[in-house]
Amino acid sequence: MSFEGVHAPLVTPFSQDGEIDHALLAKHATGLVGRLSGLGVGGTTGEYYALTLDEREKTFNTVTEAVGGRTFLSAGINATTTRDVIHLGLAAKRAGMSALLMATPYYAQPTQEELLAHFLKVDDAVDLPVMLYNFPARTGTEISDDVLAKLLERPNFQAMKESTGDVGHLHHLITHFGERLVVSCGMDDQALEFFAWGARSWVGAAANFIPETHVELLETCKAGDFAKGRRLMTQLLPVLELLERSGKFIQYVRYGCELAGVPVGAARAPLGGLTDDEKRGFAAVVQPLLRQGR
Repeated sequence: MSFEGVHAPLVTPFSQDGEIDHALLAKHATGLVGRLSGLGVGGTTGEYYALTLDEREKTFNTVTEAVGGRTFLSAGINATTTRDVIHLGLAAKRAGMSALLMATPYYAQPTQEELLAHFLKVDDAVDLPVMLYNFPARTGTEISDDVLAKLLERPNFQAMKESTGDVGHLHHLITHFGERLVVSCGMDDQALEFFAWGARSWVGAAANFIPETHVELLETCKAGDFAKGRRLMTQLLPVLELLERSGKFIQYVRYGCELAGVPVGAARAPLGGLTDDEKRGFAAVVQPLLRQGR
C-alpha cells in the first residue's frame, strides 16, 4: 500500500439535521475497499474546513475502525495554525491512519520560510508518511521548489497532490522532482495529461461514485495505451469538467454519490444545492459510467 494508484477523498455524510452520519461514513468507506488503492479522510471533498477539530478526529476514528488495515488511509490535517495541524496529525496517528495529506495553512499566507518551518515542525511531531497538497487557489500559498527540495531531504515527504491547474508546472514537477516524488493528479480534468507525463497517482473526488472508471483510466495509461486512454477520458471529461469548473464541486460529488445509491446529504452552509436542471445534466453524463462500472 502506498500513495500510488487511485485514492478517493471521502465525502463526509450528513444527516438531515446537519450532523455527521458516522454509520454511513463507515458504510461508504467499506464499499470502496478493494475497488481503489486507498481512501482519504478530511480533505477538501470531505469539507474539513466546515468541521470542528473534534468532528474531524471522530471521522478518522470512524474510518479506521471500519476499514483500517484493509486499505491505505490518508488523513487530511490542514488547518490555519501549526498547533492545530499537529493536534490533528497526532489524532490521525492514534487512530491508525497510514499517512497524512498536508496543504499549506489556508488564509494565513505564510512566507516560504515560515511554510518550511511549519511542515518540518509537523513532521517532527507526528512522523508519518506525507503527501503534500499544492493548491494555492484554495489556500493562498504555493509550495515553492526550494521548500519542496528541502522537504524531500526527509524520508516522510514522499508525494505531492498537484492542483495548480498549470500544465507547465506539472511538466516542471515531473522533470525536476519525478525521481524522488510521487506526483498525484489533483486537477481531475487534466488527468490524462498527468498520466501521459508519468504520474502514477490520482486523488480523485469522483472516485467516490465511479471508482472503476478512474482505475481503468490510470491503469490503461500506465500500460502505455493512450489511444484507449483518450477514449476513456473523453467519456469522463464531461463529469470532471463540471466538478472542476462549475463552482459547485462538492455539490456535484455529493449528487454523484446519490446517483450511485449512496445518498450522503447536503453540504454544510454556506454551500447550497444543485438546481433541478443541474441535477438532470449531471445525471445524464454520470449514469452511463455507473452502468459501465457494474
